[in-house]
Amino acid sequence: MTTRGEHVEKLVELTKDSRFCMLTTVDSDGTLVSRPMSRQEVDLDVEMWFIATRDSRKAQHLRANPTAAVTVSTDNSWVSLSGTAEIVDDTAKLEELWSTFAEAWLPEGPKDPNAVLVRFDASTAEYWDNPGGRVSTLISLAKSKLTGKPYDGGENEVVTGL
Repeated sequence: MTTRGEHVEKLVELTKDSRFCMLTTVDSDGTLVSRPMSRQEVDLDVEMWFIATRDSRKAQHLRANPTAAVTVSTDNSWVSLSGTAEIVDDTAKLEELWSTFAEAWLPEGPKDPNAVLVRFDASTAEYWDNPGGRVSTLISLAKSKLTGKPYDGGENEVVTGL
């Protein structure tokens, strides 16, 4: 049986090389809204940090409803995380996570009064891992076509209790 720690380790391994992901929030009418975000940090508790603007739509969504999701993909894997997110006012953490990339949206830097953090905490996840990448996928698809057996897309697992 796989332990929580092993699941978390696997999720971090699958997502660590992907700088960009999609953050999904819930609009006031219940519509799901996704947008690309640049991840600042992932730690071993499956906590992710993003830099955002205080007056953004995503910040408004999260203040009203903390339900959120993050999807991450690489050449070899896809990860879907569900959980909650919150707006965090922490200048020291913002300075720690600051990058020149963030300056495109917040040219005044981490002390900009409109700069905030989004902290996402995952509670469940599902991942699809294909260690051989695209070549392995193509071979598996061809094998499926030749044998008439369903495609085996690699390892797929649902992880709860994060």
